Formats: sequence, C-alpha cells, structure tokens
Amino acid sequence: MKTNALRDMTNDELLQKLAEIRQALFNLNFQHVTGQLENTAQINKNRKDIARILTILHEREQKTAA
Repeated sequence: MKTNALRDMTNDELLQKLAEIRQALFNLNFQHVTGQLENTAQINKNRKDIARILTILHEREQKTAA
C-alpha cells in the first residue's frame, strides 16, 4: 500500500488496517509452512505495510507529544 494513501487515513482506520494485514500475514505464514503458498513475495509486502503503518502511527504520536 502506498504511503500517501496511508497518511490520508485516520488513526482508527490505520489500526483497523493494521489488524487486517497482521491477520493476512498470519494466514500467509500458515500457507507457507504447509506448502500451499504460491506467491512468497506477498509475505514481505505485508511486513513492509505493517512497518509503514506503525511508522506513521509513531510519527503522529511524536507530533502530538511535542
């Protein structure tokens, strides 16, 4: 997901998206272990999306604390 699209979301929307992506990552890891996953690049994509969301949330937290 693009960073600009994530920055346009509210904190609640970001937290909801974070939960969705974490669930998807769990499912992808499960598929990978059982040998059913065809596109392993999706795991890395989800990890990076999680990192992007957490970064944006932390930036906002720092901005409000300052």
